[in-house]
Amino acid sequence: MIVRMWEAKAESYGFAELITWVCETALPEFEHDPMHVSSEVFSSTDHRLVVISKWRNNPRELPEPPMRLVARPPHSWDFTQVDR
Repeated sequence: MIVRMWEAKAESYGFAELITWVCETALPEFEHDPMHVSSEVFSSTDHRLVVISKWRNNPRELPEPPMRLVARPPHSWDFTQVDR
């Protein structure tokens, strides 16, 4: 399994709209993908939004958010579980 963490720093005026965009536009684009297992969305008090998505293989990128809503381009990282 591959876990993709996507993080965006929102403009303060666009935080609520960015959350809506992630939940109603971005995530529905790949939730039907057979490689997609699940996704969770987290927010912070400093206007950061994080999406954790789990994939069987070949994780897909979230589409680019409307640039007026973000303070900088989003970043993403892929992780795999560590056997311990």
